[in-house]
Amino acid sequence: MAAKYIIQKNPFVVPTTDGKLIEEHYGRVATSDSGFSVAHMVAPPGWSEPFQTPLFDEVTIIIKGKKQIEVDEEKIVLNAGETILIKKGTRVRYANPFEEPTEYWSLCVPAFSIEAVNRE
Repeated sequence: MAAKYIIQKNPFVVPTTDGKLIEEHYGRVATSDSGFSVAHMVAPPGWSEPFQTPLFDEVTIIIKGKKQIEVDEEKIVLNAGETILIKKGTRVRYANPFEEPTEYWSLCVPAFSIEAVNRE
């Protein structure tokens, strides 16, 4: 009989070169699940990544600080306690141009993969 639940005590820490902390609690690497992924992240001040057009829906939940999200030509600032859903196929760029770190959680459906993120 398959397990009815999974308690995650050791999330997979994704190696990065930009100072961002990424801890995948559930997903392709942490639990071999391709249906969804959940990751805890901390983006340092001044962090940004290239535009991308992911093949997954992504929900971002801000815990501390704020995060800048560019969708097309619009810049959105998300504050602690706020969430956003970016639909798959949307060209988007995430950044923290602010002076404080940004702590947040991301949920991707289907699960995040480097092949499905389509970074520019």
